[in-house]
Amino acid sequence: MPADEKPIASVWTRPRRQREQLSREQIVTEAVQLLDTDGLESLSMRKLGTRLDAGATSLYRHVASKDELIELVVDEVYGELEVPAADAADWRTPAARSAYSLRAMILRHPWVASVLGQVGLIHLGPNVTKMSERMAAVYRAAGFPSDETGHAMKTVISYVIGMATSEAAYLSLIARSGKSEREFIESLRSGGEEDPRAEDPEKARNETFDYGLRRVLDGLQVRLGEIPGDAAE
Repeated sequence: MPADEKPIASVWTRPRRQREQLSREQIVTEAVQLLDTDGLESLSMRKLGTRLDAGATSLYRHVASKDELIELVVDEVYGELEVPAADAADWRTPAARSAYSLRAMILRHPWVASVLGQVGLIHLGPNVTKMSERMAAVYRAAGFPSDETGHAMKTVISYVIGMATSEAAYLSLIARSGKSEREFIESLRSGGEEDPRAEDPEKARNETFDYGLRRVLDGLQVRLGEIPGDAAE
């Protein structure tokens, strides 16, 4: 880097402040709780400072902007992911378990799907880096060559994010209605028609997600069969 060129600022490259009453961890924890309760549109440094009984100025000593705060909270919830060890003999099991874990994380934190695209454009946080590397290892072990590993992983992640985002929006709508999921589905019936989802709506959602995930993995399995034996080396 040229001597007169300044590095791009990031929350991950700036030293932490030590021995202060308010910590970065406290800020991130409270921000996640605020987002889970009120959604992304409610997040502001002023509101977060009020919840922490601290002024916005105190927050800015640890986090320079709302964008940096987004980086921190996304990395925080990424730490909840469970990604099994790669297994060359059975790559689909860890791939599916990782996908289910990502879906569960998005359903716990519905706001996260809308900000994933803006995170990691410059610097990746430790949890995002760790989990991304573990997921990539699953597809490398499956036999995808290096130039396809990322594509295979992102194909599955894109499916999960798309399905989970729609599912989270649906569940948020139900929550706002004040009804249970079964009651909500029953209220949509017309002409007395039975809706099979009403019997066990969570099971129906799981089956829908699982069907699509299996078909995505089927497609990747077909692709693996097309790759020459020495291409993955």
